[in-house]
Amino acid sequence: DGRGGAMVGAKDKFGAFIRREREAREIGLREMAKMIGVSPTYMSKVERDEYPPPAEDKVKAIAKIIGCDADDLLARAGRVSSDLSDIIKRHPVELGALLRTTKGLNADEVARLLGAAQKAKDK
Repeated sequence: DGRGGAMVGAKDKFGAFIRREREAREIGLREMAKMIGVSPTYMSKVERDEYPPPAEDKVKAIAKIIGCDADDLLARAGRVSSDLSDIIKRHPVELGALLRTTKGLNADEVARLLGAAQKAKDK
């Protein structure tokens, strides 16, 4: 979307978002369901937000199919990737403080912080 990770259409519920993105790519419901290993009926109910988003591995598979960032789609599903939870658990005090410090920063400010962190890691 060219906005550095801004969640376009963030007001969309998970199902409405994936249906819109799937249809924009001209992927059929049955095809999508088969690609992620679920029934078309289940996929339809998820897209209508009658069922909650599927498990993390399925959400990540959907993200790949519709060309969406997996972390963004997990956030839309109300989840955080399990690898991020594991990283936070290894340094809960420091990473908790870091995340709270970034609250209120815009996408460009977070990107600059990320760049500084990557430079520090490469040293």
